[in-house]
Formats: sequence, structure tokens, C-alpha cells
Amino acid sequence: MSSSSNSSYRSKSLFTNQNIILASIGWGVLALLYFLLFSAKVPGADGVESRAEWYVIGTNIFEALAYLGAGILCLRNWRSPQIVSSRNVWLAIAVGMLSYFLGGIFFGYTEIVLKEEPDVSIGDVFFVLTYLSLGAGMILAVASRRINLEKWQWLIVLAIGLFGSLLAWWISMQQATSTELLVTILNWFYVVSDVVLLIIATTLLLAFWGGRVAQSWRMIAAAAFSLYIADMWFKYAQGPNYQSGEILEVFWVFSGVLFGMGAVLEHDASLSRSRRERGRKRA
Repeated sequence: MSSSSNSSYRSKSLFTNQNIILASIGWGVLALLYFLLFSAKVPGADGVESRAEWYVIGTNIFEALAYLGAGILCLRNWRSPQIVSSRNVWLAIAVGMLSYFLGGIFFGYTEIVLKEEPDVSIGDVFFVLTYLSLGAGMILAVASRRINLEKWQWLIVLAIGLFGSLLAWWISMQQATSTELLVTILNWFYVVSDVVLLIIATTLLLAFWGGRVAQSWRMIAAAAFSLYIADMWFKYAQGPNYQSGEILEVFWVFSGVLFGMGAVLEHDASLSRSRRERGRKRA
């Protein structure tokens, strides 16, 4: 009985919020090193340069585990009655993370196993759900608190929104227009969604600047910025000879890691707040 209790205690102590944060940072660093060291293309037997298949599989694993972990951590916040923010916020973000995880699996399967260009695949169903869920969660987070930004802060939001919109529009104009209506609709949906998330993330970053609880939302904002960078790069680099694994795609991994870290910081701050309130009641 004693050894069973000790084993349970060690298991629980292993998954402390501090250890999860350290593991998340480690995962992000490993992903960066992996992309930096192995992303170079090598000439094949036919003289065409391409990346090794094992490398592309590895990038998919890094990305998938980052979003899966983030989804689980957000679900933990949703299940916690002590969480500071609305539990619906974390449920929406959790659905977004798990949807991105599934979308990435289908995207990788189409590209690596089927050897096809994944312009439109089943994965897009999950990617669309990701943006809808993330947008809903972040809007709920903004709506749940009073946003009292100064004029200069609103100017920053406007400037970043304008810059993000112009960049997304310019990149979209560089691409060849698809003859398939569904491809065109999806491309513009992703572009508009990225810009909307960028604007909401900037608002969150400025609104929740300061305080321990605000740390989680700074991570969420950084995650949205990372998602925008990776998506814009993918949009810019896409073409008939495009192959996954470019260095800037590491920002997809960073995005998943940062969403997960935001969930952990919120959970940790909520537990600390709950302990303080119980202490006051005893006093």
C-alpha cells in the first residue's frame, strides 16, 4: 500500500506545472535545433534537391505533439472549477488545438504517404474548425473582461492590424489564382482568420499587460503571432515545387507550445489564487 502511494505521489510530482513548462520550453528548443540542423535540401539521384522523408516526418511529429499537448492542457483548465478565466474560453481553445492536431495528421498523411499536394484535404475541415474555435475562445476572453486601452494602445492595434492585412493581401496576390472555387475560398478564409487572430492577440497582449494572471494571455498572444508568421510563410512559399520543412515552419511548433504554456500558467495562477483565498478564510 505504501509503495503504491509513493508511486502515485512521484507520478503526480513529475507532472507539476513547473515541470510541464520546462518540458514545453525543451520541446520548442529541440524543434528549433531539428529545423536548423536538418532542413537543408540535398540533391537526389535525379539531381532534384529535396528534403529527406525522415526529416519531414520528424517535423510533423514535433508539430503534432505540441498541439496535442496544448489541447490536453487546455482541457485540464476547462475541467478545473478553480480556473480564473471562463471555462468556456479554455474549452474553445482546446477544441482548436485538438482540431489542429488532427488536421496536421491528415495533411502529413496526404503529403508523405499519398505523395499528393494537400491543397484541399480532409485536414482542411479540422483547420477551419481550429480557426473558428480559436477565434471564439479569444473573443470570449476579451469579452469577459473590461478592455480599457489608451488611445496609443488602440493605435498600436490598428497599426498591426493594418500591417498584417496588407502583408496577407500582398502575399495572396503573389500566388497564382486557383481555378478551383473551394481552394480559393479556403485560402481567403485562412488569410482573413489569421489577420483577425492577429488583431485579437494584439488586443489581448495590451489589455492583459501586467499581473501574474496576465502571463498566460501574453503566451496566448505570442502563440497567435507565431501561427500568423508560419501561415504567412507557408502562403508565400507555396508553389508547385514546395516541400514541407522550411525553417519558418518551426513557428507552428512554437504556436502549439505557447498555447500549452499559456494554459499551464493560467492553471498555476488559479491554484495560487485559490490557496490565498482559503488562507484568508481561515484567518
